[in-house]
Amino acid sequence: MGSLRLTLCTGFLAVCALTPGTAYAADGGGTGLTVTPVSPAAGGEVALRATGCPLRTATAASTAFVAEARLTGTGGTLTGDTLVRSSAGPGSYDVRIACGETTIEGRITVVAPSRRRNAPSAAPAGPAAPASPVAPVDAGGGGAAHFASVDVRGAGPGTGQAITGLVLAGAAAGAVGLLSARRRRGTD
Repeated sequence: MGSLRLTLCTGFLAVCALTPGTAYAADGGGTGLTVTPVSPAAGGEVALRATGCPLRTATAASTAFVAEARLTGTGGTLTGDTLVRSSAGPGSYDVRIACGETTIEGRITVVAPSRRRNAPSAAPAGPAAPASPVAPVDAGGGGAAHFASVDVRGAGPGTGQAITGLVLAGAAAGAVGLLSARRRRGTD
């Protein structure tokens, strides 16, 4: 009866290890672009998430962006951040992501920057400073800069990690089975 229990537990572990890969495959693996916030203001920062890219890096370009955005990731999902030009007028802009042979297209809707209602009007008149840099700033950051710019909340284990977990679960189940068999032989 112990080997039946061991077999069932091993099967359960195998199903658990393969569930993230199965969920992604059920998603259809299609291409798409998600922009957060959905309607950014001119001069604001946006986070881009592209699905369906077979590579680990890609670039996103739009006339609404200050510069091309570099997207990175694995498992067909790439993420990155960029700035909307402060001079971008309200409206819809095309976004094109170049990912090797794959091109992912989407749209971004820029809204006018919001004005604060109860803001004091005693500010001196003069030229307004831009709310954000007008070009990417090379500010260093060392090796952690990449991790600070990647949104990992939606990222789960990839196929390689699922297979590694399955192999480790199988090895653990085999070790338990061998130890059980040795103990039974030693006590008989």
